[in-house]
Amino acid sequence: MPRGKFVNHKGRNRHFTNPEELEEQRRQEEEKRQWRKNKGNESSSDEEVEPKARGSRNKLKNFSASETDSETESDSESETEGKAKGVENLIQVENPNRVQKKAKKLSQLNQSLDSAKPELSRKEKEQLEKQRAYANYQKLHAAGKTDEARADLARLAIIKQQREEAAKRREDEKKQKELAQQKKTELTQKALGR
Repeated sequence: MPRGKFVNHKGRNRHFTNPEELEEQRRQEEEKRQWRKNKGNESSSDEEVEPKARGSRNKLKNFSASETDSETESDSESETEGKAKGVENLIQVENPNRVQKKAKKLSQLNQSLDSAKPELSRKEKEQLEKQRAYANYQKLHAAGKTDEARADLARLAIIKQQREEAAKRREDEKKQKELAQQKKTELTQKALGR
C-alpha cells in the first residue's frame, strides 16, 4: 500500500483496451438491446430466450460467475415486476405535482402567439412609465393645474402689471414733456412778442 492518499502511477505498464474486447462488448450490448426490443413487442414467444442465453454464455467467458448470477436475478426480478399481481394492475398511482405536457394544435398555438403581448424588460417598462408621466405632467401644466404652472402664471401676472405701470409712466412723462415744450414755446413767443 503506497504512502499518502493518492496512488502513484509512475513506473507502471500502460494498459490498452483490446479491440476484440471492445467489439465483443458492443455486440453484447446490441444483443441486449435487440432482446429488450423483442421482449417489449412479444412477451410470450420463445425466440427471446435464445439471444439472452447466447449472451449469458459469452458473459461467462469474459466475466466472473458471480456477476452473471446477479444479472439473472435482476432479469427475473424485472419479469416479476412487469406482471402485477391482484389489484395492482388496476390501480394507477400518479404524482400530483407532475405536470403532463399536452400536445397543442397548431391553430391554438398561433392564436396564443398572436394574442400574447411581447414582454418588456424592466428598463423598457421604466422608460415607458417615465414618458407617460412626463406627457401627463405637460398636459396638466398646460391646463395650469400644477404648482409650477400656478407659480408661472402668478409671475406672469406680476410682470404684466409692472409693464402696464411702466407704460403709463412713459405716457405721463411724454405728456409732461409735450406740455413743457408747449409752455416753453409760448414763453419764447411772448418774449419775442409775437
